[in-house]
Amino acid sequence: MLNRIYDWIDDRIDITPIWRDVADHEVPEHVNPAYHFSAFVYCFGGLTFFITVIQILSGMFLTMYYVPDIINAWNSVYFLQQDVAAGVIVRGMHHWGASLVVVMMFLHTLRVFFTGAYKSPRELNWVVGVLLFAVMLGLAFTGYLLPWDMKALFATKVGLDIAESVPFVGEWIKTLLAGDSTIIGAQTLTRFFAIHVFFLPAALFVLMAIHFILIRRQGISGPL
Repeated sequence: MLNRIYDWIDDRIDITPIWRDVADHEVPEHVNPAYHFSAFVYCFGGLTFFITVIQILSGMFLTMYYVPDIINAWNSVYFLQQDVAAGVIVRGMHHWGASLVVVMMFLHTLRVFFTGAYKSPRELNWVVGVLLFAVMLGLAFTGYLLPWDMKALFATKVGLDIAESVPFVGEWIKTLLAGDSTIIGAQTLTRFFAIHVFFLPAALFVLMAIHFILIRRQGISGPL
């Protein structure tokens, strides 16, 4: 039955060449750890993507229980960890994954830099990668406030003060993020939640698609 369903879809939109092109794509020898031990450094990008997928899936689960208002935010996180089956595990994955994905992206960036993979003809992909790094840091920053505890509150205050120190536009950036330039409150939490769940993920998906398309067209960079 599954074969008949596949054949019916394939006859109409011809999907076989798409997945065959991906499945038959050869991996260069220099990125295969079976041939070169140093090839493990080429795994940082794939590991970053894998952790990003975990972050997306665990985040989708967390949004089913999280309440983005100053009255119920902390209580919803407490309920998730104490009363929801496997809630503490999923939140732990998301919490530690936020740090791990930044570390892996940093290692991936170092690998690209020290192997010269940012040079022609891959300059545009380097720019896209830097933008991805910025988006990931933004996700980590905006997500830190959401548990609405004292540690998150004061860490966000420090971050907003840093944003305010930007010349000319600093106060505008702080007001845009916090909603109020004088206090971290309900507007701040709501805006951070919206940025964390809607705006930055949308930018992440677009940049990841461009990143993968460019890698596919240009290929993986050569060995040292």
